[in-house]
Amino acid sequence: MNGRAWVERHCNVSRETLERMEAFVALLRSENEVQNLISRATLDSIWERHIWDSAQLLRFAPDAKSWIDLGTGAGFPGLIIAALSQAKVTMVETRPKRVDFLRRAADTLALSGKTQILCAKVERVPPRRYDVISARAFAPLHTILPLGLPFSDKGTTWILPKGRNAASELEAQAGLWHGFFRVEPSLTDSDAGIIVAQGVQRAKGTRRT
Repeated sequence: MNGRAWVERHCNVSRETLERMEAFVALLRSENEVQNLISRATLDSIWERHIWDSAQLLRFAPDAKSWIDLGTGAGFPGLIIAALSQAKVTMVETRPKRVDFLRRAADTLALSGKTQILCAKVERVPPRRYDVISARAFAPLHTILPLGLPFSDKGTTWILPKGRNAASELEAQAGLWHGFFRVEPSLTDSDAGIIVAQGVQRAKGTRRT
């Protein structure tokens, strides 16, 4: 399916929002000539490979009001979640040039008041609880879980697209973490999986790193 059509059909988007997203795509293409935001191989399929791939995550937390996206990069999924939902989204990115792009992109998408963009390492972000923690193409699961703990409680939903390694990464953490973990299929790649979890906490006796 065409990614733009899927977003229009399933995300209840206005014409104005779709127009802003098209402007965002144009900005992304232009900025990709200056800094490597996304793979050049995906430039002709931004709606499918990045926007739809991000938007599909909303099905796991449709009523979330607060969301933190770790290692946002070019704004996926953080900017898309903010544009398509009621959630206020905090995006964490360490690279100043990318943070500058994210702020311009947020303006293009008219997200004033809906986003907080932090130029910082995740471990330097002040702890607070969020409804959702996401991370896409950021780090291995064994790194994401301890980094995300300061932002979670038993009701927080973790949504972690992990591609074809989802099941194996989750299996490698067996016995080290407690919680309700499952792997959901991606709508945009039949071989990819999304780790969804709640009640995440360290198993007793495991060492903090």
